[in-house]
Amino acid sequence: MKGQADLYNLDVDYVFDAFAERYDKWYEKPFGKSAFNLEKACIATLCKNLRKPFLEIGVGTGRFAEALKIEFGIDSSVGVLKFADKRGIDVVRGKGERLPFPDKSFGAVFLIVTLCFVDKPLLVLKESSRVLKNEGAVILGLILRESPWAGFYMKKGVAGNVFYKVARFYSLREFEEMLSEAGFRVVDACSTIFQSPTEKPLRFESPRRGLYENAGFVALKAEKLGL
Repeated sequence: MKGQADLYNLDVDYVFDAFAERYDKWYEKPFGKSAFNLEKACIATLCKNLRKPFLEIGVGTGRFAEALKIEFGIDSSVGVLKFADKRGIDVVRGKGERLPFPDKSFGAVFLIVTLCFVDKPLLVLKESSRVLKNEGAVILGLILRESPWAGFYMKKGVAGNVFYKVARFYSLREFEEMLSEAGFRVVDACSTIFQSPTEKPLRFESPRRGLYENAGFVALKAEKLGL
């Protein structure tokens, strides 16, 4: 079983290295651009009163980091980091399970559709807690397994989409349990993309405060406990 997990990690790194340009250009296509704008607005709703500096784990090509003014980013893929660096993000190569930063370095840590691509999401959350300052918060961007969009993406993975093929989706209960075990308490939530799964551009909709399991994208704000 462990061997399969190790192979899975290699697949993820390979996919984002080999297809970095394809991944970044997806955000410029009609559907990708519309989805990004909705997800960005949803996350931004939870960003008020966060303390600087910010870190994004799984920064990818830096699209969200640039839009949300996140100064620092880490990713295991060299391919995507080249794009993030060009967008002005202070980047470092590494894994979320072992962050190369001192304790209490950041006021907020962002994990935007990242936990579905890591082998040990609980460890990533524990490391996020370690590098957060007291009263710091983690901002999660998630696609819940309960959502019809998760099933839509999984089918695309089975059909051969290289990105969804290596993604794993978790339920709301699983995320809540991991956050609790990592020392976090959810204090706010926002949801968006209530439209049925489609490959056509999404129409604009205002993000809804609160957690809706049927939403295509949800954002959670969780504060660090044990102060």
